[in-house]
Amino acid sequence: MFLELDGEGAAYQQLTRAFKAAILDGSLSGGTRLPPSRALAQELGMSRITVLSAYDQLRAEGYLQSRVGSGSYVSELQLTPRSGPPKTTRIAPPSRYAERSLRHSAQTTYRAHQGLRYELQFGETLLTPPLNNAWGRELARAASYTSLERTVSRGSPALREQVSKYLISRRGVRADPDDILIVNGTQQAYALAARVLLNEGDPMVMEEPHYFAAWRAFAAHGAELQAVRTDDEGLVCAELPDVPPRLILVTPSHQFPSGPVMSLPRRLELLRYAEANRCWIMEDDYDSEFRYDSQPLSTLRSLDKGDRVIYVGTFSKVLFGSLRLGYMVLPAVLREYFTKARYLSDMGGLAVEQAALAHFMESGAFERHLHKVGKTLKRRREVMLEGMRQHAGTRVRVNDSQAGMHVVAWLPDYDYTQLDELIQCAQERGLGLYPVAPCYHRRPEVPGLILGYCGLPEAELREAMRLFGACLDTIDARRRETA
Repeated sequence: MFLELDGEGAAYQQLTRAFKAAILDGSLSGGTRLPPSRALAQELGMSRITVLSAYDQLRAEGYLQSRVGSGSYVSELQLTPRSGPPKTTRIAPPSRYAERSLRHSAQTTYRAHQGLRYELQFGETLLTPPLNNAWGRELARAASYTSLERTVSRGSPALREQVSKYLISRRGVRADPDDILIVNGTQQAYALAARVLLNEGDPMVMEEPHYFAAWRAFAAHGAELQAVRTDDEGLVCAELPDVPPRLILVTPSHQFPSGPVMSLPRRLELLRYAEANRCWIMEDDYDSEFRYDSQPLSTLRSLDKGDRVIYVGTFSKVLFGSLRLGYMVLPAVLREYFTKARYLSDMGGLAVEQAALAHFMESGAFERHLHKVGKTLKRRREVMLEGMRQHAGTRVRVNDSQAGMHVVAWLPDYDYTQLDELIQCAQERGLGLYPVAPCYHRRPEVPGLILGYCGLPEAELREAMRLFGACLDTIDARRRETA
């Protein structure tokens, strides 16, 4: 008897699945007598116990029937015969959301490169062996005492307490633990905001440029998105629409990706606009912990007297990307709506991870980690900028915001065709470069790159900048040849 095992799991499980597949596709028809367990075990080179276990499972699920003194037979099942190979053609989207999700999930250059030696991927965190070891200890400790019951949908009280203390000491945000909702990362915060605050077709404002994953999340929900320009002072509030949006999403502490900090006059102007027009502001404070020329600036939430600001923070950027934990500070009138929406989304959070993070913060290890990472990132940023000045010179114009984990490098003397050539040339030399254009609703006139410096130590950043300059030299040489 030919049975194809898939190699996944225990031998009896593989044998069970192989029999099911043969029965369901008609290879073993109803009434077929199966070989005795001893004979089949010898034929397949398995133990008789393995075959008996598979037969028992198949009988329990109704695929086989036993006849006393006769053996095991395939059950007479009402199966629809397969007319051919399964269809692989895409069906029409089964819902409006499904259609929009396809339309707004086009692949970008994010994580476009694989296996390169010098990867300048933005959005990555600084990973260190001490953090890995410390987090392992925290998880082991938390697992030993954390209840295995589902957590409350707002998040564990211990973690909300620690977030509350952290926000007042680091960001000047006074938030009672009851104001805080623990979420599975910023992306879930976007999804909840869309569900709670927006109906299909409702207007919403985002910055230009913007975080493309946020744009897509709200566009897939069906929001009518409008991009409002930013400049050196952040969002240009004078260009906010006359017809007020339901929601405005901003990154005032470090505009993503261009870098400016929203000025105090602009912050106050935005708050006045929101209060006058009864719209909500979502403040995404994604990496404000890392500021290299001064202390982090006051948040919009700390200036908000009308309780119109939803403040969002994440631990993925300051610890590690696979830690899908973040938080929202909610206006009082919205707390119940967001909590219920969170419950309907996944009922509760990650109990062990939340307990581990709460203790990590309470012990002071989180604060020490931030201090060490801040010093390391400041030095890496300096190395990248020094290398860019040395090897690229005036061919690159850098927006240096003295903050965050990436820089934007503009190439005013090049066009987009040459930018593509530059990225390809770099890839051939083991250097990963990423264009900034996917962060724009309309492609900027000047091509540019968004370059992360978290993932490489200083020596490799120096070599990466040397390769960057060499690739620019190559593009310049090609340009002279065709001139």
